[in-house]
Amino acid sequence: MDDSRYPRNGAQDRATPLFETAPAVGRATDTAEQPAVGPTGRPWPEIPQPTPPGPGPRRAVVIAMCNQKGGVGKTTTTINLGAALVETGRRVLMVDFDPQGSLSVGLGVNPHTLEASVYNLLMSREYTVDEVLTPTSVEGLDLLPANIDLSAAEVQLVSEVAREQTLKRVLDGVRKRYDVILIDCAPSLGLLTVNALTAADKVVVPLECEFFALRGVALLTDTIAKVQDRLNPELELMGILGTMYDARTLHSREVLERVVQAFGDVVFHTVIRRTIKFPETTVAGEPITTYASSSPGAAAYRSLAREVLARCHAE
Repeated sequence: MDDSRYPRNGAQDRATPLFETAPAVGRATDTAEQPAVGPTGRPWPEIPQPTPPGPGPRRAVVIAMCNQKGGVGKTTTTINLGAALVETGRRVLMVDFDPQGSLSVGLGVNPHTLEASVYNLLMSREYTVDEVLTPTSVEGLDLLPANIDLSAAEVQLVSEVAREQTLKRVLDGVRKRYDVILIDCAPSLGLLTVNALTAADKVVVPLECEFFALRGVALLTDTIAKVQDRLNPELELMGILGTMYDARTLHSREVLERVVQAFGDVVFHTVIRRTIKFPETTVAGEPITTYASSSPGAAAYRSLAREVLARCHAE
């Protein structure tokens, strides 16, 4: 028997199955008797269409997109969720907190030509947010861009007082100007990511529907728990988002089912499927909601925006 899918259990001399064999996720066995179910195998919740925010004072909900594994869809989710939230009437600020500057590139900004970036806001009080703030092609969607300079902050912040709260200081000054602030974290659990978690109210974990991405979730949730305990007791895990999902493969379906079994309702009902449109939008430098407005990918992020607003009570 091929036991390559069964990791060895160190405590016992036997193989423990990682996945239980499961039927295809996302189909009701009897549509006449059961409610329609989504890819996660759960009935779709009744989420009302979001209404624009009222005229009262704003205080942005800060959401960190966090996963220490690279290539799981953090930047894609930040860009397209932000654009979908703008369509609901929200003002959104996106913070590129990855030295690779992928968020900036994905919005048509060349990181190499920046005169000032989020790095300058972290390391010097001589710069104001307005000097770094960059408007995007989407009205109501602003960006604090980043470039490779940000990698130096990881080292330079070590000797600073209250080093974990530097980003929080920057964002506290602009929370009244926005409804949602999205932070695109670096693919690590270093000091930059800890800064993002300290500044955030909630965490969204984009999770590629693939085995190696699943393995790192326990380490990430442990880091979130430590930040909650020591730095930011108000921090909450808003949800885990399945990304790069391919319903045609048994592996994707099994991973998604395993995540739902482990985390239950923490997992978003919306699932982001693989599509060539997402790489195309990066080249175009705009969100999928404007590049391919009627595509399934755009519809998925609009669905996610409704779930996010429902979970953070921002409607």
